Amino acid sequence: MAATASNNSAGNLQQRQSANYDPSVWGDFFVTYACDNKNIRVWLEEAEMLKEKVQKMLKHEDDFTIEHLSEKLSIIDAVERLGIAYHFETEIQDMLRRVFEHFKDENNHEHYELVTLALLFRLLRQHGYNVSTGIFNKFRGNKDGFKDLILEDVEGMLCLYEATHLRLRGELILDKALAFTKNTLELKLPSLRPSLAARVSHTLRWPVQKCLPRVGARKYISLYQEIELHNEVLLKFAKLDFNLLQLQHQEELTIITKWWKDLDVKNKLPYARDRITECYFWILGVYYEPQYALARKFAVKVIALASVLDDTYDVYGTYEELERLTQAFERWDIHVMDELPEYMKTIYQAVLEIYSEMEEEMVKRGRSFAICYAKEAMKRLVKAYLEEAKWLVEKKVPTMEEYLRIALPSTGYPMLSVVSLVGMEEVATKDVFLWLLSEPPLLHSICCICRFMDDIVSRELERKRAHIPSAVECYMKEYKVTASEACQVLSIEVENAWKDINQAFLDPKAPSMPVLMRILNSVRVIELLYTGEDMYTHSHKMKPLVDSLLLIPLQII
Repeated sequence: MAATASNNSAGNLQQRQSANYDPSVWGDFFVTYACDNKNIRVWLEEAEMLKEKVQKMLKHEDDFTIEHLSEKLSIIDAVERLGIAYHFETEIQDMLRRVFEHFKDENNHEHYELVTLALLFRLLRQHGYNVSTGIFNKFRGNKDGFKDLILEDVEGMLCLYEATHLRLRGELILDKALAFTKNTLELKLPSLRPSLAARVSHTLRWPVQKCLPRVGARKYISLYQEIELHNEVLLKFAKLDFNLLQLQHQEELTIITKWWKDLDVKNKLPYARDRITECYFWILGVYYEPQYALARKFAVKVIALASVLDDTYDVYGTYEELERLTQAFERWDIHVMDELPEYMKTIYQAVLEIYSEMEEEMVKRGRSFAICYAKEAMKRLVKAYLEEAKWLVEKKVPTMEEYLRIALPSTGYPMLSVVSLVGMEEVATKDVFLWLLSEPPLLHSICCICRFMDDIVSRELERKRAHIPSAVECYMKEYKVTASEACQVLSIEVENAWKDINQAFLDPKAPSMPVLMRILNSVRVIELLYTGEDMYTHSHKMKPLVDSLLLIPLQII
């Protein structure tokens, strides 16, 4: 979560630290921002008409001829990449269910081309259907390589490359296919026509499985319109829908920013990262759909305050103060606020107020049970922060086992996963909350990705001040290896965690797809913001992303 841009520790009793975080690049921009909605009526009317046309395109027919199936799969793929699939979830699920039933018999795919089979494989696995890698056997050559005939099939290799990111542990054919397609596509890149080269470059950097849907849609719209045989109805609807959602998101961010300004974090808590716009972007990555507006409001406020808590434990608070703050959260009582130092009162009161706001709303909806789970998740987070603070006081370098026991919960993702479901109504049942609080393997996997990617990119910055050791230092000490070797091992663990996420989506006992998608999207945020650098802490690097999603509308002709 936003609070994970650095590991968490605390200052000692004698001296407070400063991380010298950059100020907000946005300031009060969104406090006074006025949305330009003069076109909204025309856009809504045209979007509704186009939506009906897309629904007709997605109507399934039991026709599994090569040409028909390829066309239908391509439409689903485009609809999902263009960011409009949330309008057609029923139609897409119905079609994919029928396709899966047909392809249970592996003999049914013998005559299909690579591009169709790879797309079929990826779409079905993304939607929770366990398709066998055996459908790729006919493309294998000698010594587990691939037949030369696919070398000239750039579209097929592109689809196969995408499919490899849905692989599980032990699926060696897809491990080999990943290396093969990546190397081959990179070699062919300079000789491809511009529009195809642009798609290949984007896919090599951001395969669909790891790409944040809203960011991916913004980019794919521009790529899709350059495809010679693109569907004009899909393209126009995607542009209209993007702009309509952008207007809603602008309004939401304006309201959130005014709340943040009233808290006056910049002046009352100057040591903390002032990142409310970035926090909204983060949660927009988790869910951008209009029906989740209430869930977004709660999640953004909580993640923003968790980021301040992170910096309090990590940078500013003394250990004695942090113990008192942790105890206050355990009691969860506004009357204990007087026992806290002045600056901590601001944080504690703000957290309790947003949880009270959530509780009032949930009582109205008959879902008051959700709040106790949200509180428990926050209590676990601050306990983990305090444990890390103790490591710094004791100058302890824990073993990897000790480190992960605390450092995975302190990513904030167990807390965020719970809070993000509070406003999601009927899909977030008591059983779902209990499942999350039981720390299932899926949650463990996303925490590993978050922690290891964060530790790798933040290590050098954090060494400039007193700080607990990262996973890199813990691994170096325990296994007597260099920093480079430790980072390499952790990067492999990140890839294995992605395979485990794919496995979790195929579990028939897993929660519903809307719940799983929130968790998957949250780790896609990490993949975007922590690949090679810490864009949350160095927020000027996030600005172009925020601009593209929240400020720059798409040109509609």
